[in-house]
Amino acid sequence: MASGKGGVGKSTIAVNLAAALARLGLSVGLLDADVYGPSAPQMTGLKEEPKQVGGKLQPLQGWGFKMMSIGVLVDEAAPMIWRGPMASSALNQLLNDVSWGSVDEPLDVLVVDMPPGTGDIQLTLAQRVSLSGAVVVSTPQDVALIDVRRGVSMFEKTHVPILGVIENMAYFPDPSTGEPIAIFGRGGAKATAEALGAPFLGEVPIDPKLREACDAGRPYVVDSPDSPASQAIMTAAMTVAARLDEGAGLKPPPRIIIEH
Repeated sequence: MASGKGGVGKSTIAVNLAAALARLGLSVGLLDADVYGPSAPQMTGLKEEPKQVGGKLQPLQGWGFKMMSIGVLVDEAAPMIWRGPMASSALNQLLNDVSWGSVDEPLDVLVVDMPPGTGDIQLTLAQRVSLSGAVVVSTPQDVALIDVRRGVSMFEKTHVPILGVIENMAYFPDPSTGEPIAIFGRGGAKATAEALGAPFLGEVPIDPKLREACDAGRPYVVDSPDSPASQAIMTAAMTVAARLDEGAGLKPPPRIIIEH
């Protein structure tokens, strides 16, 4: 999962997409690659120190998927004052020194929650791992859509397929009528995806309970599967899973998703 701009809800979508893919019966891992601001431990409630077996860290497990984050390896309040090479080294360790799967029990999908932007972490991952595709997250705002174009351009230059664009915070349902209120505008991500020739994965509405679930460490698609936001994420997950199946055999496992 990737986003050119911070604050668009990329980590929220990444955690819930991982849970949604697991609900579809896939073997899923979630790698929190935002080494400067890891949020997966809080959003999943998985915060215990990982065990080490045979020289490999064992990912934490919950909600049907495996999870690893720099946030469970360092103090929660410790700032990551790292230059690019140090951050890239940390990413390599999270990829290679974690027991994500085995020959007998491989992952079907590894969802990678990327930091915002198009910097060292994104380039390291695109250059060193055979990525199956990128899921780009945006809000409807023009300022966020500019960064979507930058992110898609980066993936194109590094030969990473775009699995789709998802519009988060698309609208707020009026409490009395249910009519959509376009707080940040609406439809911009869909129009941008069409202009770029990328699939549009749908709209996720603003839902205060989604934020509450994240703060409580419970993926919303598990906590409230019938909510409009959860249903939108489940639909996106089905599309992503189908597109990954279409590309099966083209690249070696694990299949990795980046959200932008």
